[in-house]
Amino acid sequence: MSYLWKIEEYLPAGRRNIGERLISLETGSIKLRSADRGCEGQNVTVRLVVTGEKIRAACDLINERYAWRGYGANHRIMMDAHHVTFTAEVDDAVVGTITLAIDSHQGLAADCAFQDAIDGFRARPGSKVCELTKFAFDPEVQSKALMATLFHIVFVYGQRTYGCTDLFIEVNPRHVRFYEAMLGFERVGPPRHNDSVAAPAQLMWLKVDAIREHIDRAAAGAIDSKARSLYPLFFSPADERGIYQRLIDATAQAEVMATRPSATEGEGHITSPDSMQFRNVGVDAPACYQ
Repeated sequence: MSYLWKIEEYLPAGRRNIGERLISLETGSIKLRSADRGCEGQNVTVRLVVTGEKIRAACDLINERYAWRGYGANHRIMMDAHHVTFTAEVDDAVVGTITLAIDSHQGLAADCAFQDAIDGFRARPGSKVCELTKFAFDPEVQSKALMATLFHIVFVYGQRTYGCTDLFIEVNPRHVRFYEAMLGFERVGPPRHNDSVAAPAQLMWLKVDAIREHIDRAAAGAIDSKARSLYPLFFSPADERGIYQRLIDATAQAEVMATRPSATEGEGHITSPDSMQFRNVGVDAPACYQ
């Protein structure tokens, strides 16, 4: 099952232009404006995926992109209480995916090469570490705005749902500048070898509080909209609160509906009085490692 929510229903009436000029909202979808090439005239959605059809589609994208870079083609997306996967879709086709992994007794994937470094952050009072894994984007979709939407929703979910304080990502050293410039990640120590992809890896870290600072600065116009940073394309803090609440509401209702025998149309469409809000569709940039 996956959950599709209508972001525009939680935005203020008449607010059809997010991030100034790059994202506008159409009924039932997020539509990228023509200024952001690659998605013009197409329906664009971001989806929280739990199991099934979209997980398989996300895996296909991961393996296609990882194989192209020489990282292997047998990667899987974990499906448990400590991993949450999101997809970005254009006309229902998965064009981007990323998984948020929350620290647990199982640890994080980055622990395989960097446990000593991550343990230093775990030891800090009040810390809760997490990592971004399985990130891939279709190179034919040239959309910074869609990538920004995907990252922002993942950040919001990780902070508000799990209380994460420190975010990690493990990348090939040649992609370090992308994550530094686009999102503000910082390097942690020197590169090491990652056995799962048989390639060098750089651990990078981003304080979750710093994400909030970047978002607030961008909303105040303190970050140049022409800069490489993705933050000027993020939602405003006010919009963010509504989007998160919508996500939580949709997820809760869908989980309740999933426990009931289906007596509705097709593949289990879920409807509500104010129109169809999300749908049960089945049963699980530079790539980051793991």
